[in-house]
Amino acid sequence: MSDVGRTKKDKRPLWVLAMLVYVPLVVSLSCRSKEESASTSIPAHAGEQLLNALSEEERAEGWRWLFDGRTLTGWRGIGQEGVPAGHWIVEEGAIKKVPGGEVPRQADGQPIQGGNLMTVQTYGDFELRLEWKIGRGGNSGIKYNVSEEMSRGVPPPQAAIGFEYQILDDNENPDALVGPNRTAASLYDLIAPRNKTLRPVGEYNEARITFRQGHGEHWLNGSKVLKFDLGTPQMEEFVAASKYRDIPGFAEKRRGHIVLQDHGSAVWFRNIRIREYQPE
Repeated sequence: MSDVGRTKKDKRPLWVLAMLVYVPLVVSLSCRSKEESASTSIPAHAGEQLLNALSEEERAEGWRWLFDGRTLTGWRGIGQEGVPAGHWIVEEGAIKKVPGGEVPRQADGQPIQGGNLMTVQTYGDFELRLEWKIGRGGNSGIKYNVSEEMSRGVPPPQAAIGFEYQILDDNENPDALVGPNRTAASLYDLIAPRNKTLRPVGEYNEARITFRQGHGEHWLNGSKVLKFDLGTPQMEEFVAASKYRDIPGFAEKRRGHIVLQDHGSAVWFRNIRIREYQPE
């Protein structure tokens, strides 16, 4: 600042006057930077659940994570100590099934070598919630009440014997043409879903499975689409007409593993959480 702009009354040194201009400018820029930072930290869709984050209310209700959003800790292959090599990765906060390519397959399309991903822990009465999306033409499933011993004893090995919440591209996968009990959200090869709303391929769907004292329910995107009760004549008829009819003990309730199925297709799972119910 030159002396030209100074009045006779203003005898303060030049450096003092410079600071009077500089300090407010720095404070203003700092506040603006903080405001911009705060605004960019807000999720793009306000109100959406953050990935792999439990609320205090959910924790109080007994919910806990089966997937931490970063690693495959707590999961392994059937009959294996670790995760099936080359089959599963973590991508953008989700567990992704890597497409199978030329992996040898059994008659129904599942890999002979077995790439299914299974929880280390077993569960009795529980509620399971997660989000899933499937690649175009894809096929997968969420299996529960899975016996590892039974799975290894029924050929082909590692096929994950248990009930299955079907995951499918209903429009382009041929399994949907076999029957409605093989479409998305069905109890695979047993019970067809009703009044379901399935989101387009490439978008996440919300799945909910409850399994308590032999009563099971499948939910899709907030709506209950089927229910069943073990040990009833109706359920026995469903099993007798299915691919499971020759597997002794298939429909018996047990503490079982939860399995993400490898059917060769690209599929993603995220926000996987569970709460167990205590026996009554």
